[in-house]
This record gives sequence, C-alpha cells and structure tokens, in this order.
Amino acid sequence: QVQLVESGGGLVQAGGSLRLSCAASGSIFSINPMGWYRQAPGKQRELVASITSDGTTDYADSVKGRFTISRDNAKNTVYLQMNSLKPEDTASYYCNLKIQISKRATSNYWGQGTQVTVSS
Repeated sequence: QVQLVESGGGLVQAGGSLRLSCAASGSIFSINPMGWYRQAPGKQRELVASITSDGTTDYADSVKGRFTISRDNAKNTVYLQMNSLKPEDTASYYCNLKIQISKRATSNYWGQGTQVTVSS
C-alpha cells in the first residue's frame, strides 16, 4: 500500500511564491520519475515539471525560469518551488509518481491535489 500526501497550496498575490510538497510512504522500492501536473477549471490536466532519479528535469514552457522541481530520495518526497506566480498559474496541482512497489511491479500514483490560487 502506497500513500501520497500533498501540501503547500494556498492563496497568493501575483509575484508571490509557494512551495508544494508531495511525500510518498508505504511499500516503495524506487520512484522514477516524479512529476507535478496541474488542472485549471475547464482545461485538461497538463504536465508542469518532472524529475528523474538522476536529477534530470523538464518543465513546461509556461513555467520555465519561475518554477523549480526537486526531490529528496531519502524522504521519497518531491517539491515544486513556484516563484513569480501569475494569475494563469491558478489551478489544482497534483503530484504523480511512478513507484516500483516490488521487484516486478511498478504503478502510477497520484496525489490528492492541492489548490493554488494567484490573485491579480
């Protein structure tokens, strides 16, 4: 059994910062990759950022230079530092982890989602 717990969302003014966290617990052999997605009302869920086990990162063009994804392998946790936030960043943010739960089994897990609201 694997559980993901997200935290860190909230309401912030444009130009402000927030840091999201997503911690996984349970039967975990390894996690690769880790990612953050977001979904605004009426829009499809989109990939915001991802990070592999060797630290390789990838970002959506809309957040490059403003958001930073990182991971703490010892804590099975992924972070998303969001700076210079814009109203268009308003969305529910979800972590997504591909977790090896046994020698032969890998599954995809989603966090419960955390709301980020950026006021203008």
